[in-house]
Amino acid sequence: MNKIFPQGYAWINGEFVKLAEAKISILDWGFLRSDATYDVVHVWKGRFFRLDKHIDRFFESAKKLRMPCQISRDELKKILANCVSKGKLESAYVEMIQTRGMSPKFVRDPRLATPRVMAFAVPFGWILKQEDFEKGLNVLLTDIKRIPPSSVDPTIKNYHWMDLVTGMLDAYEKGNDTAVLVDENNNITEGPGFNLFCVNGSGIFTPDHGVLEGITRQSVFDLAKELHLPIMKKSISVEELYNAEELFATSTAGGIMPITKVSGKEIGKGSVGNLTRQLHKLYWQKHSDDSWSTSISDILTN
Repeated sequence: MNKIFPQGYAWINGEFVKLAEAKISILDWGFLRSDATYDVVHVWKGRFFRLDKHIDRFFESAKKLRMPCQISRDELKKILANCVSKGKLESAYVEMIQTRGMSPKFVRDPRLATPRVMAFAVPFGWILKQEDFEKGLNVLLTDIKRIPPSSVDPTIKNYHWMDLVTGMLDAYEKGNDTAVLVDENNNITEGPGFNLFCVNGSGIFTPDHGVLEGITRQSVFDLAKELHLPIMKKSISVEELYNAEELFATSTAGGIMPITKVSGKEIGKGSVGNLTRQLHKLYWQKHSDDSWSTSISDILTN
């Protein structure tokens, strides 16, 4: 068994291949310039969760980058489902990618490049493992400034992660699980691959700008509406973060995850809050709901 590549399959250059065989050119703009967009959807027990919303965002991101995706929705669904099926995965992390592609003769004009779509599926991965749920995340609140929206539109899912990676390295070196970054006004933004929510006596709050509009983030709004919980988007200061009664992160890689410490300081009682627990339970119940999830077998047979 290959010691580097996990179990899984990829689709690239129009064919399905083992992960070790999935390669792009060194001259691809996605590699050279991080000129690409992507989206990640997860599969849980043979069902894609909120697949159409992820594909909507993927198509919109490609359009905003002025390289509209030329693959149809139905074709893309079958590609993703086949990556999971061929990899023999029951629960998976599934990524769709579009790069700018290559320009002929390596000319510098990105308009001359031919965009390239690819995808892969690997076993489901967690930011916070299930067995660590009660412990929660201990995040480092960094002083690293998130790339401002005036420079890179955060609503386009992108690989401009140097600020996020630097935050992760700082967090690991100080014994934390992951990091949260601030904006130029020292308000809370997001972390590497996750959005952030605060809970206090007035309701549930999440940053209103400078962040990716996560699908799991939107799921929290949908769940809160169902549970008749007050929720809104607003600026969140560092002080509000530390004084929150509950904190939780949201991501495709783990769903709704409690944050019990920030830079070593306990949040609330230092344990999983009741509201976080309530949302987390309902979130996983939705994975078997036909209006929230799609069977891989149905995609492959239609």
